[in-house]
Amino acid sequence: MKKVLIYTLVFIAIQVLLPFLIHEILDVFKVDYTSAGAKMMIIDMTAASVAVIVLFLYLRWAVVSRSYIQSRPWDVFFWCALAALGAIIPSTSLQEVMPELPNIVEQEFDVILKDRWGYFAVGLLAPLCEELVFRGAVLRALLQWTPRHWVAIAVSALLFALIHANPAQMPHAFLIGLLLGWLYYRTDSIVPGMVYHWVNNSVAYVLYNLYGGDIRLIDLFGSQRSIAMACLFSLLILLPSLYQLHLRLRKAS
Repeated sequence: MKKVLIYTLVFIAIQVLLPFLIHEILDVFKVDYTSAGAKMMIIDMTAASVAVIVLFLYLRWAVVSRSYIQSRPWDVFFWCALAALGAIIPSTSLQEVMPELPNIVEQEFDVILKDRWGYFAVGLLAPLCEELVFRGAVLRALLQWTPRHWVAIAVSALLFALIHANPAQMPHAFLIGLLLGWLYYRTDSIVPGMVYHWVNNSVAYVLYNLYGGDIRLIDLFGSQRSIAMACLFSLLILLPSLYQLHLRLRKAS
């Protein structure tokens, strides 16, 4: 459990302190970064993600192996992507019927997601960085700590939700964290989770740029009946995808 605490605190420290250090260095050289807006936020996110990836790999807190990719699990990747697509509307619907939670980073994400380079930070680097830390390091340590794998998965999902530091995102992040943890437990690889995570973030990026951040399902579908039908259709994608993953997920030999 000590390792889990260290991994989580180091991740948070880098996310908070590295952007602060970058800004201090720019101030020393009298570089005006305040007018950069979205570009500066994206640089901060990118630098923090890269630093986390390099540190966790260098210290071998997360071990990356090519053995899973070499087993050619292309069918698993397909069903992971399909499951991610099928989960979006039911998860959004569930979140909308829950009591509204404060969205304390709404303005920051609004700026980042509207910039085309925001996709690099949110859609590509974030899935790699977060899977490396919260499945490849945190969950791996938890699975060594307890034989009850669902306890380990639930704890890692809770930490994954909390580090988003945004109440509005936490329910969705927790549910996804459970699924991502299951993918890692069944395969000993972060790659299936990265595929799922990448599709989830990519769809969020596309929808944000198409409809904006304040769009709700009722605005898209027009009535509660249509939302219910969309949820049903999505579940007809999600549930068979999860069943196929249940059949196909295995550790590389």
